[in-house]
Amino acid sequence: MVANANHVAFRVDASEQIGTGHFMRCLTLADGLRQHGARIRFVSRHLPEQARGMLAARGHEFVPLESAPDAALDELAHARWLGTSQTQDAKDAIQALSDETWDWLIVDHYALDARWESVLRPAARNILAIDDLADRRHLCDVLLDQNYESTERYEDLVAKNCRLLLGPRYALLRPEYAAFRKTMTSRNEVPRKVLVFFGGADHQNMTGLSLTALSQSGLRHLHVDVVVGAYYRYRDSLEEQAAGRPHTTIHEPRPHLADLMAKADLAIGAGGVTNWERMCLGLPSLVVTVAENQVPVSRLLDGEGAIRLVGDSAAISAADIRDALVDEIETRKYVQRAAVALTKCDGDGVSRVIRVMLSGE
Repeated sequence: MVANANHVAFRVDASEQIGTGHFMRCLTLADGLRQHGARIRFVSRHLPEQARGMLAARGHEFVPLESAPDAALDELAHARWLGTSQTQDAKDAIQALSDETWDWLIVDHYALDARWESVLRPAARNILAIDDLADRRHLCDVLLDQNYESTERYEDLVAKNCRLLLGPRYALLRPEYAAFRKTMTSRNEVPRKVLVFFGGADHQNMTGLSLTALSQSGLRHLHVDVVVGAYYRYRDSLEEQAAGRPHTTIHEPRPHLADLMAKADLAIGAGGVTNWERMCLGLPSLVVTVAENQVPVSRLLDGEGAIRLVGDSAAISAADIRDALVDEIETRKYVQRAAVALTKCDGDGVSRVIRVMLSGE
């Protein structure tokens, strides 16, 4: 690897189907690199106006890839997320980066693999792939999987000399989480405030289901902060629910949840990167998996006592959420979960990843 990160490009998308998680973790890394003087360029085929505005506000470059439907989609499980073939996307990306050679190209996309990376190799001195599925080959210098620490998952998917950055010590969390972790005061002895957040889209409306659970007898006294994502489609019905429930506040999409997590006593939400955000702040959580790739790591964390896994979104009811929450409160299991959670993630992942990029080791 070349020990330099003056010019860094990102290939990532965000959409109602994909969600915003991939973009947000790339943006977090980009912001950290910018503080080290890096020039940043995002290359995306799908990116909402809100996300484009976030790039502009930070001074990051953005090159949109034009719509290029192609029937020749490959066999990858998430191929349709790309909206075209890998061949076409690689051609377009090469063009978008053709004005110079980049020190690093960071790709975070379930629909791209080693075939795309091989075409882009001349455009960048180093390639960093962000993945957590381990379902396809990569031709990269560094692979980052912030969810799993097992090297065996990638044994046959990357070259022997590929540097693996594995586990939540490399989780790409915004600096606010580490900052709040250092200044947090103790939480209420008896839970009073609950945070509800299910990501950028929440197609199954687990947000509404959770609020239904929190509106049941014995839970209506709790103060509830509800955060909706950029692609949340059930806003009208959610506002009706909130109007009929005391102590309920709906929050718009926001760059981070660190302040709300620091004030909360319990959380209800999905798996994914939000797991590590909550754990960084020792926030005990009830987790509902909303995507297949969230299931294994959520089960693992549940087994370790770091979260309470309620179940999969396709199989649970409001009563399941209510019963789990009541049990956590009555038995005080959340106290131990908070202690375990704090040991899982310290919030310094961005700094660790940047050190690898700058050191060349």
